[in-house]
Amino acid sequence: MPSLRDIRRRIASIKNMQQITRAMRMVSAAKLRRAQDAILSARPYAEKIEEVLGQVVARTEELDHPLLRVRPVRRVELVVMTSDRGLAGAFNSNITRLAERFLWENARTYEKIQISTIGRKGRDFFRARKIETRKDYPGVFEPLTFEKAQAIARELRTAYEEDQLDAVFLLYNQFVSAIVQRPTLVQLLPIQPERADGGAVGADYVFEPSAREVLAELLPRHLEMQVWRALLESVASEHAARMVAMENATKNTEELIAKYTLQYNRARQAYITKELVEIVTGAEALK
Repeated sequence: MPSLRDIRRRIASIKNMQQITRAMRMVSAAKLRRAQDAILSARPYAEKIEEVLGQVVARTEELDHPLLRVRPVRRVELVVMTSDRGLAGAFNSNITRLAERFLWENARTYEKIQISTIGRKGRDFFRARKIETRKDYPGVFEPLTFEKAQAIARELRTAYEEDQLDAVFLLYNQFVSAIVQRPTLVQLLPIQPERADGGAVGADYVFEPSAREVLAELLPRHLEMQVWRALLESVASEHAARMVAMENATKNTEELIAKYTLQYNRARQAYITKELVEIVTGAEALK
């Protein structure tokens, strides 16, 4: 049975840990509010650009663009988006588990599957399992800027346009709420916009300067917004997952403190009882 000193040390250590988890929860909650505002601001633009793209493509069937061109899929790139830090519950493990499943299910479907990682946790996961990655994008989240999303999208677009890849998939956590984050797999390239029914809309478009030039400007921007939105979704999901994880950890420390306090009181009572028995026994022996 541990001594009273050992139990006191455990209680003090758990209380220190509790202070850390509470502080981390408060920090994550503050960051989550900012990240949530950012994703809620970006979503309408991303959805609108996709809607407009569908309208344009529906009215320009004869046009051809490299980012819309569908070819037999042999070479695939999977971009895995995780976080740079841990202590976020199942945030990273859900993504890496889905990435492993993608590799296993499509090993015979595609001739080659190469992996790129955004976030240290994903990079470390594949390195530990000796799975080769094409590229790691370091420091994307410190700080997160639209220019970094543009650079990633530009590199993927160039690889697709130069026929180095036949398809690009992006795996990330979609922010649903502070409690729910949904692992999501989307196809970035080739771009497959949801085609609007031109007849049902009942409106015509006049393109200036031309439909081809509008499409050439719209498609790369749509790709950049897809990457940017995924980054924002991932950041908001990370802070939400860490906030919940730290809240649960704080509750666990409270339970441990109560448990060890009870154990301490029982041990102290047993020690006092033992002392009293020794005193009474000594007094009886002196009679």
